Amino acid sequence: MRLKPLAAVAALVAAIAATALTPVEAKTFRLSHNTNDSTTWQKGAEKFNELLKEKSGGEMDVRIFPMAQLTGGDQMKQAEMVGRGALDFVVTSAINVTPLVPEMAVFSLPYLYSGYDDVDATTSGEPGKKMEEIMAEHGIVVLAWGENGFREVTNNVHPVKTPDDMKGLKMRVAGPMYIDVMNALGANPQQMQWTETFSALQQGVVDGQENPIGAVIIPQRVYEVQKYLTTWHYSYDPIFVGVSEKLWNSWDDKTKEMVRSAAEEAMDYQKTITREDTAKGIDFLKEKGMEIYQPSDAEIDAFREATKPAFDTWAKKVGPDLVGLFQETIDAGGKKAEAK
Repeated sequence: MRLKPLAAVAALVAAIAATALTPVEAKTFRLSHNTNDSTTWQKGAEKFNELLKEKSGGEMDVRIFPMAQLTGGDQMKQAEMVGRGALDFVVTSAINVTPLVPEMAVFSLPYLYSGYDDVDATTSGEPGKKMEEIMAEHGIVVLAWGENGFREVTNNVHPVKTPDDMKGLKMRVAGPMYIDVMNALGANPQQMQWTETFSALQQGVVDGQENPIGAVIIPQRVYEVQKYLTTWHYSYDPIFVGVSEKLWNSWDDKTKEMVRSAAEEAMDYQKTITREDTAKGIDFLKEKGMEIYQPSDAEIDAFREATKPAFDTWAKKVGPDLVGLFQETIDAGGKKAEAK
């Protein structure tokens, strides 16, 4: 039986309306990071997914892959894959990107920072914007800065109180700059993927490592395989949420604003919980049996002087102008604090 013309039109309109009311299938993106699923990196990534789902009405979803699963455990390769569009998102630290973008080592120059105020002045100011421009040249849009934290040294041989105590220690390091730092201290650096580090510490392949307390040492249970920790605050390492520029350019302005907003809120949360975990971390580690040494200002100055050759080497590599921008921003922040 044939429908009458008006009935046919009505049926077509009803079909179109039904289709319009059908929920849009969520688009799932892949996000990689290189720590386990108990860290503040993971919690920040989960918060990003939660916020993105909420802001998009369920149309955007992020599947999280910890321990650099998508790059065979290679934490350095994640950013490169995002840069060429083979991965959608990455949460990684500045030092892990230095093989691709040497300028990112500027954040981690030994004893550049004296505290969180210095850090926040750079990540939220002109230095942070400059680093975002540099990363964009490599196909990665930095959406927001989070925190890995100030890196502290641990080992299984003896307490580290002076630069001489580092001599001969086999130290796992994350990137090229830290190799130079350890060499300056007379240690024996070994660059190693984080996925291999716990077992290397457990088996005595390396004597020690250096990482932040709240973001890595506690959640990754480093205290189970390390006896001594020194809070020398020698290097800072931010993390960031990055997205493939190819994916970013496929979105309209409204979507871009939504994704960036979700990333910024997620990293604010991640930074807060990382600092909270760090603040209470010393007591926790003592309870777990670690021996903690907290150097005096004079002792810190000795480490600063001993690592200056590595600072100078990498300041040249990242560029004097860039280092100058960071130092000027830090100095300006200090002057403002004194004026209050």
